[in-house]
Amino acid sequence: MAQTAPEAVVKSAEADADVGTITVTGSRIWQPGVKSNSPITTIDAAEIRLQGATNIESVLNRLPQVQADANENVSNGSDGTARLNLRNLGSNRNLVLINGQRLLPVQATDLNFIPAALVERIDVVTGGASAVYGSDAISGVVNFILRDNLNGVRADVQYGFSNHQNDNTARRALISANGYQNASSSPVDGQRFDANIAFGANFPEGRGNVTAYFGYRDVRPIMQGNRDVSACALDPATVGGVANAGFTCGGSSNNEYGLFQPLTGPNAGQRFNNTRNGQSTWVPYDASFRYNYAPLNFFQRNDTRYTAGAFAHYEVTPAVELYGSFMFMDDHTNSQVAPSALFQGTTYRINCDNPLMSAQQGNLLCGADVGNAAVTQDLFIGYRPVAGNARPRRDDLRHTDYRVTGGVRGAIAEGFRYDINALFSKVIFAENYQNDIDPTRANRALQVVNRNGVPTCKSVIDGTDPACVPLNVFQYNNLSDASLAYIYSPTFTRGLDQESVVTGSVSGDLTSYGIGSPWAEQGVGFVVGVEHRRETLEFRADALAQQKGTREADGRFNVTEYFGELRVPIFEDVPFAKELTLTGGYRYSKYSTNPEGISTYKGELSWAPIEDIRLRGSYNRAIRAPNISELFQAQSIGNVAAQDPCSGATPTASAARCALTGVTAAQYGRIIECPTDVCSAQGGGNPALKPEEADTYTAGVVLSPRFLRRLSLSVDYFNIRVKDYISSIPASLTVSQCVTTGDPFFCNLFKRDPRSGVLFGEQGYVISTTQNTGALSTSGVDFGLNFAQPTGIGRFDVAMVGTWLEKLENQPLPGLGSYDCKGLFGPTCGQPSPEWRHQARLTWTDLDNFGSVSLNWRHIGGTSLTNNTTDPFLRGPAYVINAQIPSYDYFDLALSARVSEGVSLRAGINNLLDKDPPAIAAGLLSSFGNGNTYPGVYDVAGRSFFFGATAEF
Repeated sequence: MAQTAPEAVVKSAEADADVGTITVTGSRIWQPGVKSNSPITTIDAAEIRLQGATNIESVLNRLPQVQADANENVSNGSDGTARLNLRNLGSNRNLVLINGQRLLPVQATDLNFIPAALVERIDVVTGGASAVYGSDAISGVVNFILRDNLNGVRADVQYGFSNHQNDNTARRALISANGYQNASSSPVDGQRFDANIAFGANFPEGRGNVTAYFGYRDVRPIMQGNRDVSACALDPATVGGVANAGFTCGGSSNNEYGLFQPLTGPNAGQRFNNTRNGQSTWVPYDASFRYNYAPLNFFQRNDTRYTAGAFAHYEVTPAVELYGSFMFMDDHTNSQVAPSALFQGTTYRINCDNPLMSAQQGNLLCGADVGNAAVTQDLFIGYRPVAGNARPRRDDLRHTDYRVTGGVRGAIAEGFRYDINALFSKVIFAENYQNDIDPTRANRALQVVNRNGVPTCKSVIDGTDPACVPLNVFQYNNLSDASLAYIYSPTFTRGLDQESVVTGSVSGDLTSYGIGSPWAEQGVGFVVGVEHRRETLEFRADALAQQKGTREADGRFNVTEYFGELRVPIFEDVPFAKELTLTGGYRYSKYSTNPEGISTYKGELSWAPIEDIRLRGSYNRAIRAPNISELFQAQSIGNVAAQDPCSGATPTASAARCALTGVTAAQYGRIIECPTDVCSAQGGGNPALKPEEADTYTAGVVLSPRFLRRLSLSVDYFNIRVKDYISSIPASLTVSQCVTTGDPFFCNLFKRDPRSGVLFGEQGYVISTTQNTGALSTSGVDFGLNFAQPTGIGRFDVAMVGTWLEKLENQPLPGLGSYDCKGLFGPTCGQPSPEWRHQARLTWTDLDNFGSVSLNWRHIGGTSLTNNTTDPFLRGPAYVINAQIPSYDYFDLALSARVSEGVSLRAGINNLLDKDPPAIAAGLLSSFGNGNTYPGVYDVAGRSFFFGATAEF
């Protein structure tokens, strides 16, 4: 069960104190009976089984210290990975370990690599740990302790599915009123199958062990069209004269009938649409033509994963123990979104003698030049083929990962140990983006002339592209299969990330040498060592992908580090000091990308005045050097959730403010809105980045009263501040700051399309490249409770972890003020950051320990919309409909039974009450928002069932 303070760890340490030394996550010092001075939350294997988890990130995302990051519910824009975000400071600011060593290259971290069935426990240390583990451990460390000493065979299999009752009458009425199809009343989907087997054997005389494992997981998708909350894209609507007071089914102006906006000619700036009846006729565009892109999008991606690996250790002599591991994963997933289109933002060209145009369309586009072969007009087109052979876009994503470790360790003298080890990991990424329209081919297919009575591409006539097929975009649903086959072109990209680490260390326990405090039985403990790490990145794209804006990248760096820790027990078993211990740590890092060395350090204090109470506190100076992606990623333009305040017939920003962003007087009031509230931003790396620095403070108390032997309570305060943090300025923040303040720094980040003034497409975007920006800070209090009570009918266990958030501040740039996202959600703050979250589990186990019933309670506090605040960093158009998200409570039920020796069964229902997620207007969503909600925070699958069995023999 989830526990705070290191109670589960401490018990393990004390149990092993008589037979050897151990390490606790957060320190490299080997000591008997040691207790962590840093707050640790531990999740054991039983909790993973009670949740029916087959993807480990879902277990961690339930913890109140964790904010959802990349996960299986991300579709559009997903890279197929699963990541972890401690304290909502970013997934790049926490370090993930396996048995105390780095998981994979930081920029390619993927929790799918972790075989959930083999996890013995997960230690989550929230607070700086750079002095111990090196860069990236600013917000903390997550250490997966895998079972690597199996003696026998262990098999585990599990099957699950989701079943949601779609009974939201208001949402279903809205969807019907817009002519869209409602979700089925009770879909069964999202099926999961997971099977794992492990074999292990001990060497003679207990000298070591070999354990091997194999795993297979298959996950079926959930479509957004199968849930009321997401069956149509929700936009805000005016109700009773009040703006943004209700919902309407919105969508994309890139519609299935065909939108046209001439950029030249007699009607430049006007917007027209093909009629719905299939005639070659243009009418003025209005919102009724918008396309509902939601139903075909994935709410949960399909996924097939294979894992395999082995662990081994063998003691040749007490001074020489050989150990190593090999781990492998092949993970194949697909994201799916609505069919591709000739998207607005790309400038298309049509010749005025195009025979596919009607006379009416030709007159509107070309005026007096209609039929003139020497004249062409430029225009934006938003035409989405959704009938015939048109197919949803699918991003085929594959990760093949390898991780190899090896080393030698042993005792070199009484109280002294050494450890020399090496790690090598490789991540191979392959991406195939399918069913996407090639704008270059589409432009050729629009250049059509009459040749002997047959519409023919100009490129066929001049021989530049003999394969070209004319594209008739001037009528609804009149594209030939041949023209679709011609304009659809897949793109291919691939990546290779590699990391190698060599570490050598010596640890010592000086108790037997009498080196220590005269008031303590335990002597001084220490560790010193050196580590060299090298990382490389290579990313390649085919010609078409590069043509569409993808950029290739490569880079490398290495770092050499020297580290040390010292633990000094001052008092033991004296009045007012059952224990008083000081711990310090230091690490010096020399990066090839930074000419100056970097120092990190820590200091910790643990004081138990009596056995029942232990006080602890720590200070950590942590660093995070920029990773390869942040340094060397090529700059490119991509989509971001934002709204252009200078767009539309009646812009929300004044002409004077819009002029600061590059809008001309002629463009003001005629600029097209970003389709579906998705504008463009330019992102990319920056080789001149310098490391982040962070100061982390923790202070807490652990209560274990002797009069209640089965109770433990912990309360820990945390405070983390990161300065010069590596990030980009969010496009939404740039927009709001320019409009609110007129600050030239923000207004100069606008790069508008010089012809149309738009903020999307090839020429219009907001600059959002990587740089050392301002400061991040967060603080709050973690609570942990564990209690067990035997009764005449069995044993009751209670475990709870909760976090009260005091602040979550962001200073985008030094000297420009800051904003606090505590209790808020919205375009700038992103996912909800409630003031209070907790997870609590009550478990009853029968007297003979043959079965149990467990109820879990997940609470997510309410949050308010950033737009409605008075903070100039956050303020935006006021909303009534999404002014607040109420608090959410989820309940999960699990049953387990031991049916025979070594064989156990389990079953459970997550989201027992089948609670709907909150519906949020699409324009208010930001990172990891999907399907009108935040699926990483709230349950979108509905009531989910699982059934599993484990056999050990």
